[in-house]
Amino acid sequence: MAQLLDGAGKLGWVLLRAVVRFVFMFINNCVAIPSYCLYLLLLQPLRIWDRSAFWHIEGIMFKWLLAMVSSWGWIAGYTVTEWGDDVRPISEEEAMVIVNHQSTGDVCTLMMCLQDKGTVVRKMMWLMDHVFKYTNFGLVSLIHGDFFIRQGKAHRDKQLVYLKDHLEKYYHSRDRKWVVLFPEGGFLRKRRETSQVFAKKHSLPHLTHVTLPRLGATHVILKTLSAQQENGSVGSESGTPNQTGNKRKGLQWVIDVTIAYPKARPMDIQTWIFGYRPPTITHVHYRMYPIKEVPVESEALGDWLYQRFVEKEELLAHFYDTGSFPHDETQKVASRQMTLDPVWLCAIQSFAFASGFMWYRVLQYLYCCLF
Repeated sequence: MAQLLDGAGKLGWVLLRAVVRFVFMFINNCVAIPSYCLYLLLLQPLRIWDRSAFWHIEGIMFKWLLAMVSSWGWIAGYTVTEWGDDVRPISEEEAMVIVNHQSTGDVCTLMMCLQDKGTVVRKMMWLMDHVFKYTNFGLVSLIHGDFFIRQGKAHRDKQLVYLKDHLEKYYHSRDRKWVVLFPEGGFLRKRRETSQVFAKKHSLPHLTHVTLPRLGATHVILKTLSAQQENGSVGSESGTPNQTGNKRKGLQWVIDVTIAYPKARPMDIQTWIFGYRPPTITHVHYRMYPIKEVPVESEALGDWLYQRFVEKEELLAHFYDTGSFPHDETQKVASRQMTLDPVWLCAIQSFAFASGFMWYRVLQYLYCCLF
């Protein structure tokens, strides 16, 4: 009887905490996202006068919004341990980031672990499924200039044309640095069986912890944002002017990111919101490749990309067997704990709620004046 009561008490506490978290996040969204939109609406004259300053301010607010999302998980004890190459020294250089995709929590994990990488978060462009456009954060991503891609053979060719146009229109004009995409094109659990059938039919590697990547978006990004050399690789000098008229070097790196969850249990957005899972450490492995080592022609790029996902398979197999990623002896530190500054998180949350209250009073005043 005592055990039953104890179990009921724990369940009640979990449910109460989940409800409190949901209410807080709902209110947080109701004040932060409209405030972001209204601030940018107010700054439209600055966009005409000085586009660089406008997108600089937008990027800062965008980073704050992503930090708020990160804080939801961090408060619940969902933290990140980082492995492999240290990407912070190249945070100001242009890079394409390829990530394995297991669940909706992958995006939240990236939002968290990229917070301490200089200006990356405010200058990054996301490629995500078009369904995300209709979520609470969709409007923010639309304003920021992220690209929403429709999956499926019926849309593939047209979407790649749209992606090329989008990159040419927004990437340089808004001073973007990193492009983040999930080459698998869907969640692991949904694509694994189809991927394995395709691999068997075409004598490709049999993968369990990842699926075979799709080439289209990766190829378009490399062709559009990098200078092609005579040997079929991409170069380091594109000479493309940015919004201030200065020449940019173009893509300098491909960053291969592998996300691993303990016991292969992915963290989804519902867990991130309600916090019903015990504190969990998500492990993120980075491997950097200079852009000159990356082929740009379709066949060679396909082989290169397949090899990266074979390496991801090996990394994840090692992680699930040992609980850690393999450590390169040339690296001084095997892993590093990624942390967020609680004072900074409190400051931006306070600013969001203060902004929400301010805009509410402003709109209330305007409504009274007009009606």
